[in-house]
Amino acid sequence: MAPPRIIAPSGTIGILGGGQLGRMAALAAAELGYDCHIFTPEDDSPAARVAASATVAAYDDADALARFAGAVDVVTFEFENIPFETVQMLEKTLPVRPGWEPLRVAQDRREEKRFLNGQGIPTAPWVNVESLADLEAAVGEIGHNGVLKSARHGYDGKGQARIKPDTPLAEAWSEVGEEAAVFEGFVDFACEIAVVVARGIDRSARAFDVTETVQANHMLDRALVPARIAPAIAVAARETSIAIADALDVVGLITVEMFVTRDDEVLVNEMAPRPHNSGHWTQDGCVVSQFQQFVRAVAGLPLADPARHADIVMKNLVGDDVADWKTLTADPAACVHLYGKREARPGRKMGHVTWLKPKTD
Repeated sequence: MAPPRIIAPSGTIGILGGGQLGRMAALAAAELGYDCHIFTPEDDSPAARVAASATVAAYDDADALARFAGAVDVVTFEFENIPFETVQMLEKTLPVRPGWEPLRVAQDRREEKRFLNGQGIPTAPWVNVESLADLEAAVGEIGHNGVLKSARHGYDGKGQARIKPDTPLAEAWSEVGEEAAVFEGFVDFACEIAVVVARGIDRSARAFDVTETVQANHMLDRALVPARIAPAIAVAARETSIAIADALDVVGLITVEMFVTRDDEVLVNEMAPRPHNSGHWTQDGCVVSQFQQFVRAVAGLPLADPARHADIVMKNLVGDDVADWKTLTADPAACVHLYGKREARPGRKMGHVTWLKPKTD
């Protein structure tokens, strides 16, 4: 078997998706001497405006995909809701990193849970739900306290319904679109954490420090590093995340989100085989950012040391938060990152800000 192909600087990295993660990945790639070619159905996307080139077409446009494949040296993706046929087609002619399997598993919460439990990795109790009758049975099995989540295409709280003892189940089923879902038992957690892991073509893995994630309205509001957890929990979280990357044979980046229970148990909640909002602090707080590490892995370069050099608080700018840009940019201690989106809408991620303090651990 031929060794995996290394893409030398001056090569072109193709990115499926045109959002802010693609934008920051393209900027990091430019620092290493790579061009990026964005493939997205979105006109005037944040990523396309900083990339060397872009194709605006539907993800199932075979002709456009063939032209895209002929213009790049390797392909990756900046979000996981890419049709699997798209990735399968591209994998026939050039490397796609990560490949189809991590994408397949992460696209569907049912597959994700089955994979994790099959690896002996604990999650919240869950049941597959494909009808109202299934939901009624699931509640009877797990209890009337949990979260109903769409199996596919859910993020930032979309496609979710909280179920409490007084919640009408028919309303919850309607809220997720009456489509395939999972019902998860509610976890009384002490905190939520996340770990970003990079894995190279040589199968070496490097994990960034554990991030404590603070949510608001089902979306990341703040990221705190170091996480306020015991050292043993941090070690377990990193080891679990690396084990997941190994089991999926990831080449690229994967982020694992977890609950820490009040009994100090670590339960995996979700995973995403791409850069992640919870890792944005690495742009200012580490020797190498998650985005440059992502580019290194996808291109086949050696992974860099992800050591953290500061304590960090990161704040998401959502919707009209971005209107405070004058105040934020006037703060000499603030590292401001804006995504260039033309319109601020409720719930839309518009940027983030990080503040650094001397490292305490």
